[in-house]
Amino acid sequence: MKILTAAQMREIDRIAIEDIGLPGPVLMENAGLQVTAVLRNELGVEPGMRVVVVAGKGNNGGDGLVVARHLHNQGVDCPVLLVGSLDEVRGDAALNLKIALKTGVRVVETRDEAAWKRSRKILSETPIIVDALFGTGLNSPLQGLYERVVNDINDSGALVVSVDIPSGLSSDTFELIGPCVRADLTVTLGAPKVAHFFPPAEEYVGELVVADISLPRFLFERPGLNLELVELESLVPYFQPRRRDTHKGTYGHLLVIAGSRGKTGAAAMAGRAALKMGAGLVTVATASSCLPLVARSSPELMTEPLAETESGTIAAEALDRVLELIQGKDVLLIGPGLSTNPATSAFVLKLLEKIKNFKKPVVIDADGLNVISSRPERLSSLPEKTILTPHPGEFSRLTGLGTPEILQRRLEIVPEFARRHKVHLVLKGHRTLVASPAGRVMVNPTGNPGMASGGTGDVLSGLLASEAMQVGDILQAAVNAVFVHGLSGDLAAEKIGERSLTATDLIRFLPRAIRFIASGGEDESENN
Repeated sequence: MKILTAAQMREIDRIAIEDIGLPGPVLMENAGLQVTAVLRNELGVEPGMRVVVVAGKGNNGGDGLVVARHLHNQGVDCPVLLVGSLDEVRGDAALNLKIALKTGVRVVETRDEAAWKRSRKILSETPIIVDALFGTGLNSPLQGLYERVVNDINDSGALVVSVDIPSGLSSDTFELIGPCVRADLTVTLGAPKVAHFFPPAEEYVGELVVADISLPRFLFERPGLNLELVELESLVPYFQPRRRDTHKGTYGHLLVIAGSRGKTGAAAMAGRAALKMGAGLVTVATASSCLPLVARSSPELMTEPLAETESGTIAAEALDRVLELIQGKDVLLIGPGLSTNPATSAFVLKLLEKIKNFKKPVVIDADGLNVISSRPERLSSLPEKTILTPHPGEFSRLTGLGTPEILQRRLEIVPEFARRHKVHLVLKGHRTLVASPAGRVMVNPTGNPGMASGGTGDVLSGLLASEAMQVGDILQAAVNAVFVHGLSGDLAAEKIGERSLTATDLIRFLPRAIRFIASGGEDESENN
């Protein structure tokens, strides 16, 4: 599902109206009907109840007038508080204002703060307010009367349903531009917008419902619409039962280069996660003194001892053996728990130089990324199927940008980085982003704050490497892994709570998450 800016949504509307011939009033009618259906079916609005629509003078207000008319026709007491005068309403909204008045809808003009002060008491007498004040076209802070209206809606104590976007938010940024409605539920029209998914704006959206207003679907496949929300339905084909005539070689052999003294858990969790995700074979190559701990973590893992430093990290002398181990492997994972010991860093940099023509996927995580950040010029010579998996701090070191700037500008920085360096990039965190060299950016909806603990990134790197062996499309493999990683965390948090969640819980709940996706969202609620 595409995530759009205001300009992109306007262009789709324009093509639908001018080129295809869908009249604007029809789209407005469809929008109002969809919001009405949500009020009726999701919130239980029925005849005899009261709902108040707070409407602006533009198209968002026109949508609200359609809602008021349909609720009025269904026996709901639904007055409209129009913030402005009747003669200021224009276009399709004016048409629906005329229809609403002729069908008996009570429309109260509020031209100034004094008029609003007289009419706002209606807000305290209703359990539900429909916010149809401003839509996606807003790009400056609300002031004066509009700010007062927004504050009074928020202070009303009513359940607030926003049409398309909470009034006061901008569709083009997830930063707050000024006062805005805090909605309990938002019914967005046609497609979700940027502000719906990222904090702090998303905190004002409440539950999000995407309403189909009958815009042709091919309009959302136009070039340049590169930001997409990952939907569970798109993953179902990749988690179906395996063919009966397959064997362990069918599902690939992963080589994990990871671990150091005190960080053997990272290597072990990456390997175990890869196996649980369906890898046929997993070999963990680690510093020789670390091998026993990794081997004991899971009998299914194969292990290889590597030359080590006095500090118990992989030594530069391990390079020749690793180059031998790479032969015949289907994916290479570098980084979990490696350390940035100077000798280990030299090993990693030399290894990357030697494998720059490697034709199979390479996942670089954790200390692998930290080593590269010391020599950023190496970004230009990574293997063609490289997946980088930084969290914001690691990405800050890779780019030289501050973490606050990365978080604020992630939707432009992430795809630009992936295009420039010809890598697939997974920026971890709330709403993890997966970007391809072609510019596509996928937004992951799963995961929770309980996953903000040590080791969860190591689990993800194992899932990514495993899926990259089983799915030919690197972007799809990364999307699958990130989604199931977050879903495992969600299922674990549901069972044991966010506070107690650890990285190994993600591996424990992984089979349930995979079954959940394979079934299209049916949860067996197993006690595992």
